[in-house]
Amino acid sequence: MPVATLLPFTATPNRKSVSPTSFRLTEKFILLLVFSAFITLCFGAIFFLPDSSKLLSGVFFRSAPAESDPRPGTDGDFAGATGRDEKILAKIRKDHEKALLEAKDTLQKRAEEIKQDIKSEKEKVARDGQGRGGGGKDDTLPEIEYVRPPGATGHDPSDPDAKEKRAKIKEMMQFAWDNYKHYAWGSNELRPVSKQGHSSNLFGSLKGATIVDALDTLYIMEMYDEFEAATEWVEKNLDFNMNAEISVFEVNIRFVGGLLSAYYLSGKEVCKYVICKLNRSWHNGSGSIVCVCSLYSGIGRNWPWASGGSSILAEYGTLHLEFMHLSRLSGKPVFAEKVMNIRKVLNRLDKPQGLYPNYLNPNSGQWGQHHVSVGGLGDSFYEYLLKAWLMSDKRDEEGKKLYYDALKAIETNLIRKSSGGLTYIAEWKGGLLEHKMGHLTCFAGGMIALGADGAPDDKTGHQMELAAEIARTCHESYARTNLKLGPEAFRFDGGVEAIATRQNEKYFILRPEVIETYMYMWRFTHDPKYRQWGWEAVQALEQHCRVEGGYSGVRDVYASSPNHDDVQQSFYLAETLKYLYLLFSDDDHLSFEHWVFNTEAHPLPVIKRESADRSNQL
Repeated sequence: MPVATLLPFTATPNRKSVSPTSFRLTEKFILLLVFSAFITLCFGAIFFLPDSSKLLSGVFFRSAPAESDPRPGTDGDFAGATGRDEKILAKIRKDHEKALLEAKDTLQKRAEEIKQDIKSEKEKVARDGQGRGGGGKDDTLPEIEYVRPPGATGHDPSDPDAKEKRAKIKEMMQFAWDNYKHYAWGSNELRPVSKQGHSSNLFGSLKGATIVDALDTLYIMEMYDEFEAATEWVEKNLDFNMNAEISVFEVNIRFVGGLLSAYYLSGKEVCKYVICKLNRSWHNGSGSIVCVCSLYSGIGRNWPWASGGSSILAEYGTLHLEFMHLSRLSGKPVFAEKVMNIRKVLNRLDKPQGLYPNYLNPNSGQWGQHHVSVGGLGDSFYEYLLKAWLMSDKRDEEGKKLYYDALKAIETNLIRKSSGGLTYIAEWKGGLLEHKMGHLTCFAGGMIALGADGAPDDKTGHQMELAAEIARTCHESYARTNLKLGPEAFRFDGGVEAIATRQNEKYFILRPEVIETYMYMWRFTHDPKYRQWGWEAVQALEQHCRVEGGYSGVRDVYASSPNHDDVQQSFYLAETLKYLYLLFSDDDHLSFEHWVFNTEAHPLPVIKRESADRSNQL
């Protein structure tokens, strides 16, 4: 579930509703701006491709199309390209070393010095804005009229049974939210058994992950009082003035995605006056695509366990949706150029059997371990290729081709059928298959269904059948446990099928991926079994995960009674409950024609052709 801008909200005094209106930029958002600029330092590797704006031609901004040479390639051309690549890699290493040296003194500063630096930076931003005559607001921002996309709010389902079940799911959201607010308000997550706040090292000292992650779910479920309380907390308390490291990936999909989605749903538009300031630190990056970033210095690193400090496919490959919208709101193509540059880097590399390994060495620019997974470490990279095409109103032809080519390689090399007839997606390690499928991989059923309509060579029917088979396998992983909840991973070897055989794979942490696939399959087929399977999950959640202080994961889904892990994950409110709610909603509520969900289930609007054309003219 990496570079990112946090998009703040202001609350209007005495406002009774959440109708769209304009909001005043306050000093608070200057601080958010400074933080956002620091995070972008982490992605210096995607700064070294100056011609990448050509890739955006006809997709997002108007620019001259990249010139193509009709002549076939020559050895000389290849040698020239190789020389350029070597120069690029040398520049990355040089920039990386320079940035690390510059960071040493910064990271050793005392807390008082850090606070003073932040204060000075904030004052400089304010002066720059006033100097342009904008009173602190960048006059170069496009004046984009807010128009709420269709389907932001729905209506009661026409089916009485669906209406009743959807009301139950809303009550579950209310229960989860109320307990978080009562016992852990402002913390990242809730410990529902011990009734206190919880935070993992993914967020460093950053606070409020559940609040930001749940914003759009509150709005979608028409919990408007709770939505207003949440946005008020964001304005007053979301604080990034700290010397701490965070996961760039998690901040992007939860914080940036959550705040962008809340803006598009509600019309709170102050975010676009903050994004424009990010170019202050564009060229001070470390020269690496990294996973962990310091909030203060912007200096990044990778997880030490990741194949010798490699960058992770699902992390640097899960920026596209959010960054395209950042460019749209700010009027600055630089955000879009960054993510297109990542594609350009990947396009240069050979893919073993057409597959994308999970690890990329940021120093050599080559793949690390040849480990391929459509689950953890790889999953959302493939998801974002497809959704980039869909979100562009099907103009991003490169994204489309990359997705269908990757899916073809996955089907050839990873998808297998068990002796019992269950279709699963294995993992590939150095040419050998590990016959294991993770809970995270179960999102693929929904992804394949979502992309089936655009499949090449009349493969739409085949891909829908494949999606249905994966949905069935993932349902079996739930049905074959005592608690009727799915394990973290399940295997197809040693005489077992769709069952976890290792103790460290038997836990369930309120994950959404199986429910996500049910929702997509229901939307495309209206087969009642998907709602039935979803309701089975609701009953299991209520029976085994609901405790006095909220909802908790369980340590062993094969046990006769639950042993709770005492964590209510923020994605339970952002994803699991949202997908359940939409499973029992009518199709026009956040319809796929107008909305695309990021990997944290935050809906972002499709950038319609006419809308993009208006933006280009500004």
